[in-house]
Amino acid sequence: MRMQTFGRGAGILLMLLACLTLAACGSGRSDLEKWVAEVKAKPAPPLEPLPVMQQFETFEYTAQNMRDPFDQTFSGEGSSGPRPDPGRRKQTLEMFPLDSLKMVGTLGSGSSLVALVMAPDKVTYRVQPGDYMGESDGRVTAVQEDRVELVELVPDGAGGWLERPAKLALE
Repeated sequence: MRMQTFGRGAGILLMLLACLTLAACGSGRSDLEKWVAEVKAKPAPPLEPLPVMQQFETFEYTAQNMRDPFDQTFSGEGSSGPRPDPGRRKQTLEMFPLDSLKMVGTLGSGSSLVALVMAPDKVTYRVQPGDYMGESDGRVTAVQEDRVELVELVPDGAGGWLERPAKLALE
Protein backbone atom coordinates (compact mmCIF):
# COMPACT_ATOMS: atom_id res chain seq x y z
CA MET A 1 0.00 0.00 0.00
CA ARG A 2 2.88 2.30 0.68
CA MET A 3 4.18 1.61 -2.80
CA GLN A 4 0.94 2.75 -4.41
CA THR A 5 0.99 6.02 -2.47
CA PHE A 6 4.60 6.64 -3.47
CA GLY A 7 3.85 5.91 -7.15
CA ARG A 8 0.82 8.21 -7.15
CA GLY A 9 2.83 11.04 -5.51
CA ALA A 10 5.66 10.65 -7.99
CA GLY A 11 3.19 10.80 -10.89
CA ILE A 12 1.61 14.00 -9.58
CA LEU A 13 5.03 15.54 -9.01
CA LEU A 14 6.10 14.64 -12.54
CA MET A 15 2.96 16.22 -14.06
CA LEU A 16 3.45 19.38 -12.01
CA LEU A 17 7.06 19.65 -13.18
CA ALA A 18 5.98 19.26 -16.85
CA CYS A 19 3.35 22.01 -16.48
CA LEU A 20 5.89 24.41 -14.98
CA THR A 21 8.36 23.72 -17.81
CA LEU A 22 5.73 24.45 -20.45
CA ALA A 23 4.65 27.64 -18.70
CA ALA A 24 8.26 28.89 -18.61
CA CYS A 25 8.61 28.40 -22.39
CA GLY A 26 5.64 30.64 -23.16
CA SER A 27 6.75 33.62 -21.08
CA GLY A 28 9.64 34.73 -23.40
CA ARG A 29 7.48 34.98 -26.53
CA SER A 30 7.08 38.75 -26.40
CA ASP A 31 10.91 39.16 -26.32
CA LEU A 32 11.21 37.02 -29.41
CA GLU A 33 8.55 39.01 -31.29
CA LYS A 34 10.31 42.25 -30.33
CA TRP A 35 13.67 41.01 -31.65
CA VAL A 36 12.12 39.88 -34.98
CA ALA A 37 10.47 43.30 -35.41
CA GLU A 38 13.84 45.04 -34.78
CA VAL A 39 15.64 42.88 -37.36
CA LYS A 40 12.94 43.55 -39.95
CA ALA A 41 13.15 47.30 -39.30
CA LYS A 42 16.90 47.47 -40.12
CA PRO A 43 17.68 48.57 -43.70
CA ALA A 44 18.96 45.87 -46.07
CA PRO A 45 22.66 46.02 -47.07
CA PRO A 46 23.27 47.57 -50.49
CA LEU A 47 23.62 45.24 -53.48
CA GLU A 48 26.93 44.92 -55.28
CA PRO A 49 26.99 46.73 -58.63
CA LEU A 50 26.71 44.61 -61.79
CA PRO A 51 30.04 43.75 -63.45
CA VAL A 52 31.00 45.77 -66.51
CA MET A 53 30.61 43.75 -69.72
CA GLN A 54 33.80 43.40 -71.75
CA GLN A 55 33.69 44.42 -75.38
CA PHE A 56 35.03 41.61 -77.56
CA GLU A 57 36.84 42.17 -80.79
CA THR A 58 34.97 40.85 -83.81
CA PHE A 59 36.69 38.29 -86.01
CA GLU A 60 35.93 37.63 -89.64
CA TYR A 61 36.59 34.09 -90.88
CA THR A 62 38.30 34.23 -94.28
CA ALA A 63 39.29 30.59 -94.85
CA GLN A 64 36.04 29.36 -96.44
CA ASN A 65 37.84 28.13 -99.54
CA MET A 66 40.45 26.10 -97.65
CA ARG A 67 40.19 22.42 -96.68
CA ASP A 68 38.35 21.70 -93.43
CA PRO A 69 40.79 19.87 -91.10
CA PHE A 70 37.89 18.13 -89.32
CA ASP A 71 36.25 16.76 -92.48
CA GLN A 72 36.41 12.94 -92.28
CA THR A 73 35.66 12.38 -95.95
CA PHE A 74 38.86 14.07 -97.15
CA SER A 75 41.27 11.82 -95.24
CA GLY A 76 39.91 8.65 -96.79
CA GLU A 77 39.35 9.73 -100.39
CA GLY A 78 42.94 10.04 -101.55
CA SER A 79 44.41 7.25 -99.46
CA SER A 80 45.08 3.96 -101.23
CA GLY A 81 45.93 1.99 -98.09
CA PRO A 82 43.85 -0.69 -96.39
CA ARG A 83 40.44 0.28 -95.04
CA PRO A 84 37.45 -1.58 -93.59
CA ASP A 85 34.60 -2.34 -95.96
CA PRO A 86 31.53 -0.58 -94.52
CA GLY A 87 29.22 -2.60 -96.80
CA ARG A 88 30.52 -5.99 -95.62
CA ARG A 89 28.16 -7.97 -93.42
CA LYS A 90 29.71 -8.69 -90.00
CA GLN A 91 30.29 -12.32 -89.06
CA THR A 92 29.38 -13.86 -85.70
CA LEU A 93 32.93 -14.00 -84.29
CA GLU A 94 33.38 -10.25 -84.89
CA MET A 95 31.14 -9.56 -81.89
CA PHE A 96 33.86 -10.75 -79.51
CA PRO A 97 37.31 -9.32 -78.70
CA LEU A 98 40.09 -11.46 -80.14
CA ASP A 99 41.58 -12.17 -76.71
CA SER A 100 38.27 -13.71 -75.55
CA LEU A 101 38.29 -16.31 -78.36
CA LYS A 102 40.01 -19.70 -77.84
CA MET A 103 41.26 -22.10 -80.47
CA VAL A 104 40.27 -25.61 -79.34
CA GLY A 105 41.30 -27.74 -82.33
CA THR A 106 41.35 -28.33 -86.08
CA LEU A 107 39.49 -30.46 -88.61
CA GLY A 108 40.80 -31.77 -91.94
CA SER A 109 44.31 -31.72 -93.30
CA GLY A 110 46.53 -29.82 -95.70
CA SER A 111 44.88 -26.93 -97.53
CA SER A 112 41.39 -27.89 -96.30
CA LEU A 113 42.31 -27.36 -92.63
CA VAL A 114 39.53 -25.74 -90.58
CA ALA A 115 40.09 -24.31 -87.09
CA LEU A 116 37.65 -24.82 -84.23
CA VAL A 117 37.27 -21.62 -82.18
CA MET A 118 35.24 -21.34 -78.98
CA ALA A 119 33.61 -17.98 -78.24
CA PRO A 120 32.77 -16.65 -74.73
CA ASP A 121 29.18 -17.85 -75.25
CA LYS A 122 30.61 -21.44 -75.16
CA VAL A 123 29.70 -22.11 -78.80
CA THR A 124 32.38 -23.60 -81.06
CA TYR A 125 32.67 -22.14 -84.57
CA ARG A 126 34.50 -23.37 -87.69
CA VAL A 127 37.02 -20.86 -89.05
CA GLN A 128 38.79 -20.97 -92.41
CA PRO A 129 40.92 -18.50 -94.40
CA GLY A 130 38.86 -15.52 -95.53
CA ASP A 131 36.61 -15.51 -92.43
CA TYR A 132 36.59 -12.56 -90.04
CA MET A 133 36.94 -12.59 -86.26
CA GLY A 134 37.65 -10.11 -83.47
CA GLU A 135 36.45 -6.53 -83.12
CA SER A 136 39.19 -5.00 -85.32
CA ASP A 137 38.10 -6.36 -88.74
CA GLY A 138 40.46 -9.33 -88.31
CA ARG A 139 40.60 -11.37 -91.56
CA VAL A 140 41.89 -14.95 -91.26
CA THR A 141 44.86 -15.43 -93.59
CA ALA A 142 45.93 -18.97 -92.66
CA VAL A 143 44.90 -21.90 -90.49
CA GLN A 144 47.71 -24.05 -89.09
CA GLU A 145 47.37 -27.06 -86.82
CA ASP A 146 48.49 -25.05 -83.79
CA ARG A 147 47.29 -21.50 -84.64
CA VAL A 148 45.05 -19.22 -86.67
CA GLU A 149 46.83 -16.31 -88.36
CA LEU A 150 44.96 -13.11 -89.19
CA VAL A 151 45.42 -9.48 -90.13
CA GLU A 152 43.55 -6.79 -88.19
CA LEU A 153 42.83 -3.24 -89.35
CA VAL A 154 43.54 -0.58 -86.73
CA PRO A 155 43.28 3.21 -87.06
CA ASP A 156 46.64 4.96 -87.46
CA GLY A 157 45.50 8.16 -85.72
CA ALA A 158 45.70 10.28 -88.88
CA GLY A 159 42.47 9.15 -90.52
CA GLY A 160 43.97 6.07 -92.18
CA TRP A 161 44.29 2.40 -91.29
CA LEU A 162 47.18 0.04 -90.59
CA GLU A 163 47.32 -3.73 -90.99
CA ARG A 164 48.45 -5.48 -87.83
CA PRO A 165 49.25 -9.21 -87.82
CA ALA A 166 47.69 -11.28 -85.02
CA LYS A 167 47.30 -14.94 -84.18
CA LEU A 168 45.16 -17.19 -82.06
CA ALA A 169 47.14 -20.15 -80.69
CA LEU A 170 45.87 -23.57 -79.71
CA GLU A 171 45.68 -23.97 -75.96
